[in-house]
Amino acid sequence: MNTPIRPDAVLVQAVIAGALSFAHLHDLAAAAGQTGWKAWAYPVSVDLLLVAAWRRLRSDGPSRLAWCWFLVALVASLGANVATAGFLDLAHPPGWLRFGVAGWPALAFLGGTLLAHSPAPPPAAVDRTPDPEPEPIAVTREREPAPEPEVLPAAEPAAALPEAAPAPAVEAPPALVAHARRLADDHQARTGSPIDLDTLRARLGVPAPMADAIAAQLT
Repeated sequence: MNTPIRPDAVLVQAVIAGALSFAHLHDLAAAAGQTGWKAWAYPVSVDLLLVAAWRRLRSDGPSRLAWCWFLVALVASLGANVATAGFLDLAHPPGWLRFGVAGWPALAFLGGTLLAHSPAPPPAAVDRTPDPEPEPIAVTREREPAPEPEVLPAAEPAAALPEAAPAPAVEAPPALVAHARRLADDHQARTGSPIDLDTLRARLGVPAPMADAIAAQLT
């Protein structure tokens, strides 16, 4: 798919400025005695050195070598543009102008060679030390209070009764009744149904008559 060419104001401005600078360099070289193809080679040499130095700055980063030759080429280009504005008599150019124009090829060749063959600065060493692991954050959790141990009173030995005598009524200690009430409430809260006699007797560890007496007091 062909991309349509659209005019760019910046590109047009760059072409116009480059053409004017090229023409000024050519006129200055021709006025300094460089005729024919030599006069056209001077602007090419100046602009190429300027572009090479700028490319070195963009690709390898700032360096004294690239900045030095960038400024040299910029001064040469700017000086040629200013000199053709009537500040110098190009019909009778001064000796230092002839000297500078004649010595420019050697200077440009040296700059281009140094820019092309000088080693680039080594990249900065990358620190490959692994990042320290974050310290674990201590999380304090409130411990739930340990359940109170169930203290079961020792069962009182049954008194020896005559065979014919009826069994006396069993009286449960108040502490045992209170403990049984807590067990019954806990069972009711967990299961939703009242505690039965066998479960109560197993939880308390008391004989059946004592469990019956406690159950009677809980109702």
